[in-house]
Amino acid sequence: MSPLLLLLFTLPVIAAHAGPDSKAGPASDPKAEIARGPVQPQAPNAVHTLRQIPEACARLEGMFTGQADDPYTFTVVRISPQCQPRARFVDAAKAKPAQNGWLLNDVIRVPNAACPSQQAVVHVWRKPVDKTAKLDGQGQQRIYLEEQSQKAKAGQLDAIPMFAAQMTVEGAGCTR
Repeated sequence: MSPLLLLLFTLPVIAAHAGPDSKAGPASDPKAEIARGPVQPQAPNAVHTLRQIPEACARLEGMFTGQADDPYTFTVVRISPQCQPRARFVDAAKAKPAQNGWLLNDVIRVPNAACPSQQAVVHVWRKPVDKTAKLDGQGQQRIYLEEQSQKAKAGQLDAIPMFAAQMTVEGAGCTR
């Protein structure tokens, strides 16, 4: 067996045994709430949907740029002007979701079709609200317009769930 073939077969085994203390790859990610299969490789300069979050009226879109200094960009796009959000999408840099009681909701790994050694990794975080609201006799939570209007005027609105997303690019870039 050639040394190159031997190396190609042993690298995945070595990477699999890197252990949970390693800082690279899926072993370092905490377990996400959503188990996602592999994503189709995406071509450069083609906008693609990463995920929709209906409760926040948001869609995550990404694109490989083909540029070495900024190989991947992603944005949060409002789904529809008529959509009434039940959750809020916030800036991950300000919220610091990895350390403030947020839950890892989803990890999306997008391979670059033009450069198989490179992939974009998007972490979607969710911060649930405390559901200790009062229930009526039918076990339902009732929301009354007048009561909510008074709370809004006083600046005491109830907390709503929040989402945040962080993106990194893993792997070496390809030269053309």
